[in-house]
Amino acid sequence: MSKQKKIVLDDYENEILEAYENGHLKPSREQTDFKTIAKNTMKKNKKINIRISENDLSALQRRAAQEGIPYQTLIGSVLHKFASGYLKEAT
Repeated sequence: MSKQKKIVLDDYENEILEAYENGHLKPSREQTDFKTIAKNTMKKNKKINIRISENDLSALQRRAAQEGIPYQTLIGSVLHKFASGYLKEAT
């Protein structure tokens, strides 16, 4: 049996916890909006065909295997990050 570490809360944190436990907290509108935005972002509604070199495809497949994900998912993730500005071209 493992010991659980007791978490010590300050007065403000205890106030929030008490409000939550008593059902006085309600989800914010923003939280719902973020869920909708995330779902819409990840929708896969277009198929494309691309031509890449065998070496690049093999490298992508190896990298995906290391990450434990399908290579198509890895490619989609890289393209999404680049299109969103999170992945920058090396200079």
